[in-house]
Parts: sequence; C-alpha cells; structure tokens
Amino acid sequence: MGNAPPPYLPYGNKTLEVCVPGEVDSAGIWENLSYPSVFLSYPLPRLELQIVLTFLCSHIIYLIVKPLGITFFATQMFAGLLLGHTVLGKLDTINELLFSQVSGIEIIDTTGLFGFVIFLFLMGVKMDLRVAFRSTKRAAVIGFISILAPITVGLIIFAAFKKPEQSKEVNLERLLGTTIESLTSFSVIACLLSELNILNSELGRLALSASAIADVGTLILVFVFSSMAKWANAPSVAAVNTAASIAFVVILFFVFRPMMFWVINTTPEGKPIKEVYIVLIVMVAIGCSIFSHFFGDSPLIGAFVFGLAVPDGPPLGSALVDKLECFVNGVFLAVFTTTSTMRVDVKSMMENRSRFLFSIIFVCVTFLAKVISCFIVTFWSLMPLKDSLAFALIMSSKGIVELSYFCSFIDNKIMSKATFSVLVLGILVNSTIVPLLVKLLYDPDSRRYAGYEKRTLMHLKPDSELRVLACTHRSENVSTIIELLDLTCPAKESPQVVFALHIVELKGRDSPVFIAHQKNENSALSSLENIFAYNQYEQNNWDSVTVHAFTAISPPKLMHEDICIMALNKQTSFIILPFHRKFSIDGSIEDENSVMRNVNCSVLDRAPCSLGILIDRRVADRGRKTLKTSSRMPTCSIGMLFIGGKDDREALTLAKRMARDPQVNLTVIRLIADHHHSGNIMDWDGILDSEILKDVKQKNEVGNSCNIMYAEKVSNDGPQAAGVIRSIVNNYDLIIVGRRYGVESVQTMGLAEWCEFPELGVVGDLLASTDLNSSVSVLVVQQQYYVEQGRH
Repeated sequence: MGNAPPPYLPYGNKTLEVCVPGEVDSAGIWENLSYPSVFLSYPLPRLELQIVLTFLCSHIIYLIVKPLGITFFATQMFAGLLLGHTVLGKLDTINELLFSQVSGIEIIDTTGLFGFVIFLFLMGVKMDLRVAFRSTKRAAVIGFISILAPITVGLIIFAAFKKPEQSKEVNLERLLGTTIESLTSFSVIACLLSELNILNSELGRLALSASAIADVGTLILVFVFSSMAKWANAPSVAAVNTAASIAFVVILFFVFRPMMFWVINTTPEGKPIKEVYIVLIVMVAIGCSIFSHFFGDSPLIGAFVFGLAVPDGPPLGSALVDKLECFVNGVFLAVFTTTSTMRVDVKSMMENRSRFLFSIIFVCVTFLAKVISCFIVTFWSLMPLKDSLAFALIMSSKGIVELSYFCSFIDNKIMSKATFSVLVLGILVNSTIVPLLVKLLYDPDSRRYAGYEKRTLMHLKPDSELRVLACTHRSENVSTIIELLDLTCPAKESPQVVFALHIVELKGRDSPVFIAHQKNENSALSSLENIFAYNQYEQNNWDSVTVHAFTAISPPKLMHEDICIMALNKQTSFIILPFHRKFSIDGSIEDENSVMRNVNCSVLDRAPCSLGILIDRRVADRGRKTLKTSSRMPTCSIGMLFIGGKDDREALTLAKRMARDPQVNLTVIRLIADHHHSGNIMDWDGILDSEILKDVKQKNEVGNSCNIMYAEKVSNDGPQAAGVIRSIVNNYDLIIVGRRYGVESVQTMGLAEWCEFPELGVVGDLLASTDLNSSVSVLVVQQQYYVEQGRH
C-alpha cells in the first residue's frame, strides 16, 4: 500500500509524460568541435541568427531599392518573400537551419508579435484622439466615407459570388477579408506621410484627421460586430466579455489616465519622468494586452487602447517614445513584418481557383471603391485634381496593421493559406506603388513656396502696413525680437501686424498640432510666457501694433513648413528667425541647437518673402526692459554695412525704416574697393546700389528729424574687411548686414574660406564668430527669391 498512488491523483498508476524545457543557451562552437553548428539547435543562438538574417536581408534590399523610392516597410516584405517558401525557403538546408517547425519558428513569431504589441501601444501613445473630435466637417465626411464605401462595395461583391452550398468558414473568411481591406488605419497613414515628408503639409493634416476618425469608427465597428457574433453564439459569455470591455475602457480613462497626469504634475519642469514610472506603464501595457486576450479580444487591442489613454507629447508620451521606439521599430517590427510575409506560399494560391479569383477581385474592387470615393469627396470640395488623387491614394494605403489582422486570422484557422497569400501580396503591391504615385502627384515644395509675388520691404510703400512673422524657439528669444520689432518704428500711419509663432519640436505624438491663441486665454502650454510678452507689446502700442499668437508643434524636419505656410497665407513681407546659438556673458557658446540651424537653412531656401536671422549677443542686457513704455526707449545706435547686391539693398531699406524713429542713430558704412582693384565697369546691380544710396547721402527722404550718417571704408580683400568690421563693431547696439550668399566681391575676397555658417554669409558669419570680442546684436537680411512667372 505504501507504493500505491494517493486517491487524489487522476492518473492512478498510468505513466504521465512531461516535457521538460531544454537548455536555452549553448556553450558555443566549442561544445562539439566536430560538428560546430550544433550550437544552433539551442533556441537563443538560433533566434539571434534569425533576427540578424532578417535585419541584414531587409536593409540590403532597402539599400538597393531606396533610389527608386520604395518604402522601408515594402523592403521588409520583400525580405520576407526572399526568405520564405517562395525563394530561399525551398532550399532544405536554409529551411531546416533557420525556419522549420523543429527549429523554433514559433519563437521568432512570438518575438515579432510581442514587438508589434509594443509598437501598437506606442502608436496609441502618439495618436491624439482630440484630432478626431476637433476635425473639420470635410475630414469627418472623408473619414466615414473611406470606410463605408469599400465595405458597401465589398458586401455587394460578396453577395454576387456567394453560392448556396458555400460553407460558413468560406463566408466568414470573405467577410473578414472584405472588412480589413476596407480599413483606414491611422498608424499606417501616419508612417507613410512621415516617410514621404508630407506629414505637416495641408494634405497630410487632412489625411491624419480623416484617418483618425476612420480609426475610431473602425474600433467601434469591430467591437459591435464581434459583440453581435458573441451574443449570437453564447449570450452569457458575451455579457461577461462586453461588461469586461466597457469596464476596461472606463478604468483606463478614468483611473489610469488621471494617475498618469499626477505623475506629470509631480515631475519638476524640465526634469525627465522617473524610470520606475516608465517601467510600470510598459508593464501595464503588457497586462492590458493579456486582459483583452483573456476576454476574447485580440491582445493588440488592449495595448493600443491603453496607449490612447496615455497623455501624448512631453514629458510622459515623449519619454516612452524616445526610450522604446528606436528598438521596437528597428528590430521587433522588422522581425514581425518579415516573418509574417515569410508565410506567403505562392504555390498554394492556385490550389483553389475560386478562392483565388474572389480574393483578387475584392482586393482590387475595395481599393478602387476607396480611391474613387475619397477622390470625389475631395475634388468636390475644390481640392486640385492632382492633390485629390494623391489624397485618395494615401487614404487607400495598406501596411502593417492590415498585415497583423491577416496573420491573426491564419493563426486562428479562420483564413486559408491561399487567401492569406493573395491578401499579403496585395499589401506588398499597395505599399510599393502607392508611395511612388503620391510622390509623382504631390510635391508641396515645388509650388507652395515659390515667390510669384514680390513680398519684400523694398516693394512696400513708405507708409504701408508692415506684416512680420516673428518666430521663437526659446523664451529668451522673445525680448530681443520684440525690441527689433519696436525699432521698425510702428505708427498709426504705418501700422505693424505681428504674427508671433512659437515653434515646438513634436515629441511623443504622431499628429502635428497648430494652435491659434485667443487674447487673454488661460493656456497651459509652455508658450504662455511668449504670448504674454507679445500681448504686452501690443497693449503698449495699441494704436499701431496688432499681434496674433500661434504655436506650431511639428517634427524637426518639417518645422520650416509651418513657417513658410504661415508667411505665405498671412502675406508677410518679413520673417524674423532667431540664431541657433546662445552666447554666454563672456562671449563663449552657452548652447547650440542644431535643429534650429536646420530649420533656419530650410526657411532660407524656401521663404516666400524676405527674412532676417537675429543674432543676440547682448547677454548682459537681457534683463533690462525692452518694450516701449510711456516714454521712448533710450537712443539706439544702428550700423548698416553695405557692400552691394539685392540683400544689402533690402537690409538698407529696413535700416531706413528704423531711422524714422528720432531716437535711432543710423550709420551706413559702405565698403568700397579702390579703382585699382575694382575697375571702372558698373553693372546693373551697381546702378541699383547707387540709386538706393542716393537719398542716404543727401538725407532728403527720411526727413530732418532722422539722424543718418554715411561713411565709406576702403577694403580690397577679406582680411582688410575683417579689420574694418572689428574697428567699428563696438560702436553700435545693432548691426544690419545682407546675407549675400554666393556673391563674390573684391571687398570680402578670402573670407568665404573661413566661413563657419554659410546661412549668414561671410560678413554675418564674421560678426557671429566667437573670436569677435563684442556684445553687439546682428541682423542678417536676405531678400525674397523671386521667380519670374514667364519661366514656368
């Protein structure tokens, strides 16, 4: 009796087989020198080799096809086809070594799926739900039509091809395929727009708004349809699952979201979120995925919905994105896309001809239905023809979200391998061709910023309204810019309209945000201090200055679009940009922002009007009051270095406008070369230079109340010009120069070789140099690049 099993053991004396997990790692190739590849029989080395192989294969293909404009997602799918059953998978050695069932294809599949769960969580974090609820009527109509039109057409095709003897499995497969092909995924469209660099364009903003609405509508439809199916099969289970889903959403948005706002509020301004909170949020995201799976939904939905509950943007949303996005997108996502595409079996597609033909037909028909419906709506709303076509193609794009749905269907045995292969190849064709067509149809730079109208200071009438776009990136830029605006001498007869734009780097969200601030609003944004300063400037000049404040939150590579679009739409004549360097009190560099330098260079290349880069070096004076009070500001001494050319003429026009203020002393210093070096030939630029300097010399335009002095200095080369500049630089509070980029002159010959910042020109670069022992502020002016209409 002592050897008899206890009565509670269900198997009695039967043998119970237990699979004990083997070793995960190996001792390397030295474990068996006669057969070194034995180390690949262990799961961890094999997984590492699989990841490296997928990574190398996708990047090599991308390197080859990138000049053709193929997206990185499409190259990952091409890598999957190459490694799958269609090409290399036919080789027994490769198939057995890397991707057979025995070798653990489930492990890399699980790894890829886990990475995709984190990716969807991050996409939820970056998705701003307010975009869907704040969308325009046009975006709402497009969002709903982009779902309803293809679904309606797909159901018609389904009914037309349906046969009486058709099994329930085939009906379910076709209905699910039609539904997924009709989706409009925010994540897919955001990734496409980002890769095409049109995320911040007018077309991109409309596509994001419409896709956000479509995505929310899709989630609701999926929940309703799945609930209906559950209620039809098992009402009691469906009641529990529905109650759990509703409670899940309520807890996320009314418990966890306030807790995350508490984390943000308890974090000191400018400090990063504590690491423990980041880890806890990621763990909760994984827990939400498990919860949704436990109650009969996809694990992807739980992580995505929790991501929607996380406050987007800095500091929390941006911290999560910064810490996770690089590894998830660079490794896990590539693994998921490649291994998912590896399941495609071209041979199995032809085994069932009816399924194959139906799959081809409904993929093409639903795509055309979405393209045509979106095109009609946008073209009817007066969007240009090419833009409407490009927009319709963007809304019809397919990507990783649709791929994940099809993978889950084949995993759950509700889709055949033949249908799966057709649908995945359809995604590959879509993701390859659509971006190329969009690039062909839509090029915002080629037509949006071209200067077909003259918007320069020179072409303004003397007493006309001056419209200025003042851009700020840091709060310390504001006081100097306001003082510069004040120097332009606004008056009731010649008023000034200022469009104050605070540009903020987009972090932790997908959708760029553009905010038009109202007067006296209680804003919680970091731009509150800037808005207050500009509003105070307007109040101190209530009869001559009007201020409109805006905030633009954009990706760094697209910030220049916000600036150029606003300058174009508001018909400004001048843009003020802060220099990217911040100087300390001893003249050394305190901070350098490479993002702002790139923005400045991009605006210089595309600006639809004249602009100036303001270099603030007066650190010691930053605390003093710069706005106008009841009395005029103290006397300001301005120097204008004139060599010649259109930029110098524009700079002189601005300087003369400033000289209308009786408290401003303007000195125009013209650098000339002696006759031995310059010769006696005068070109058209020389004639225009002499004409604009005539009234400066004679002092007959600005009036007796203006204090203008004119001086000439001889400079026959760059070193001599540098000496002249060093000798006069400390005599002024502000020096204005023209950029003169690419213009060769005797006076500055040789300086270009030592130029550190070409965007400032040779003279501006010299004045911004740390070697210059001076605290003078500098304004580098560039005249608008004007395109003659007859050339195009």
